Amino acid sequence: MNILNIEHVSKVFGDKKIFDDVSYGIHEGDKIGIIGINGTGKTTLLKIIAGVEEPDEGQMIKQNGLRISYLPQDPVFPKDATVLSYVVEGKKQGEWNTESEAKSILNRVGITDYESSLEYLSGGQKKRVALARALVETSDVFILDEPTNHLDNEMATWLEDYLNKYKGVVIMVTHDRYFLDRVTNKILEISHGKLYGYDANYSTFLELKAEREEMELASERKRQSVLRMELEWAKRGCRARSTKQRARLERLDALKNGAAPSKDQSVEMDSIDTRMGKKTVELHHLSKSFGDNKIIDDFNYIVLRNQRLGIIGPNGCGKSTLMKMIAGLIEPDSGDIEIGETIKIGYFAQEEPDMDTNQRVIDYIKDIAEYVPTKEGSISASQMLERFLFDSAMQYTPISKLSGGEKRRLYLLSILVQGVNLLLLDEPTNNLDIPTLTILEDYINSFQGIIITVSHDRYFLDNVVDRIFAFDGDGQLQQYEGGYTDYLETRQRREADKEDKEGSGKKREQDKKASVKEWKQNRPTKLKFSYKEQKEYDTIDDTIASLEEKIELLDQKMMENATNSLKLSELTDEKEKTEEELDEKMERWVYLNDLAEKIEAQSSQ
Repeated sequence: MNILNIEHVSKVFGDKKIFDDVSYGIHEGDKIGIIGINGTGKTTLLKIIAGVEEPDEGQMIKQNGLRISYLPQDPVFPKDATVLSYVVEGKKQGEWNTESEAKSILNRVGITDYESSLEYLSGGQKKRVALARALVETSDVFILDEPTNHLDNEMATWLEDYLNKYKGVVIMVTHDRYFLDRVTNKILEISHGKLYGYDANYSTFLELKAEREEMELASERKRQSVLRMELEWAKRGCRARSTKQRARLERLDALKNGAAPSKDQSVEMDSIDTRMGKKTVELHHLSKSFGDNKIIDDFNYIVLRNQRLGIIGPNGCGKSTLMKMIAGLIEPDSGDIEIGETIKIGYFAQEEPDMDTNQRVIDYIKDIAEYVPTKEGSISASQMLERFLFDSAMQYTPISKLSGGEKRRLYLLSILVQGVNLLLLDEPTNNLDIPTLTILEDYINSFQGIIITVSHDRYFLDNVVDRIFAFDGDGQLQQYEGGYTDYLETRQRREADKEDKEGSGKKREQDKKASVKEWKQNRPTKLKFSYKEQKEYDTIDDTIASLEEKIELLDQKMMENATNSLKLSELTDEKEKTEEELDEKMERWVYLNDLAEKIEAQSSQ
């Protein structure tokens, strides 16, 4: 049964047509994820459905008495309100359990000081308070704009369960692809002013979208073929004497005026190979506290060349503090951080820096670099902006005209054009659209340097990192190999081993089953390679052999050029670099073969 209808809606901002005569029906039980690149109108569509904004044409028809709860991307809060008073304000008066329900949900999103004034909360805390209010309100429809921003992994899992049990309609915009997979039963894609509906979660949507685009391309190929045939007929000098001939000429005009299918642009990112010496980043006996809260306690680690590290933990545990210490923005209480001379750091913070909103987009990038070196050679700032989906018109607009996601994309570009070889990414997925995230992941996987990222995006972590450090809440960081799914499975094994030693095997089995079901119902808990590890295991012997052959060849060339000091110096540097790479591969070979032996032993039991 339809409860909401979008009927012939059009919306224009300036010269940009956001929606062009779109219609869509929303039914009871729908859990809809809205997808589209930044600036296509995802937030605008939510506002129109919520009644916060009016369309230029068309209308929203709602079922009588329909109650809607709306979480905006950037909530506005009243002055002098406390956390609890704000959350219960939207609840129907007179309901006896309002405060207890509000406190329960606030606890789940990590807010425990109910009487704290809203004005003293951080941006992330305010967003979680606004989420709690939306969930507490008595409603038939939840409209949620980026609900997982500022939620740690456990909170995101709890919200998944909450929305799956919710009997009403959910309409949301989120970049969290695991979240989309587990909550939604429909995807609504916005592309070039049109809406495309899919009865699917995110994974199936990708398949259906590929099929739709292929069908559109096939139709376009057929149109072009018929058009060529009709043009040949017209060239033969026919005259529009008969009704049949006039009809054929009219069909020719229709074919000429037909539009080819629009295709979404994608961000193109090109990694720049920057020289990196032997010394990277070394953390020695690092400690940091805020008052009585010990954030980091005697942490030691030496970052390997080209390593991909993920840092996870609950909100407020110290993830961003660690990143800021590495970036040199915060001093540790004790210990020291040594940065190699060849290391050039790019720090992509959670919050964009203060931008001159009157400045044009192109001038913002030109102030950093007029020309950007890439593998194909130097390109201009304008060309780099085009690769990041800022066309010539957008380049000359003021920053104030950009959407939140477009500003985030511009900020990311400003970091990458600096030619860095150590990227510190603090919640890089916030406010980036899914197509940009996919390309960012590809860029990171080809990046010639070190990546250290803080992220709550489980999908992102699975795709880009090979080692995870998890804060355990006592100033200690625990090390796990692989991505986020590997971390979960390893943690489950460690907890199971600990419980075995305590003689609580039965409880271990129950907790293990519950934890696995919560994460992914069909995911096996047995020891196994991740996809990336399996691929690396299959090829690492050949890679090592190739590196050893390269070293032998370099030795031969060095003998041949013993009297050429310039060439000999180049060959020596290349040999040192290759030997370092070989050492890293040998270290991985030991780890992977050890894991393979454990897997084989487990399967034979």
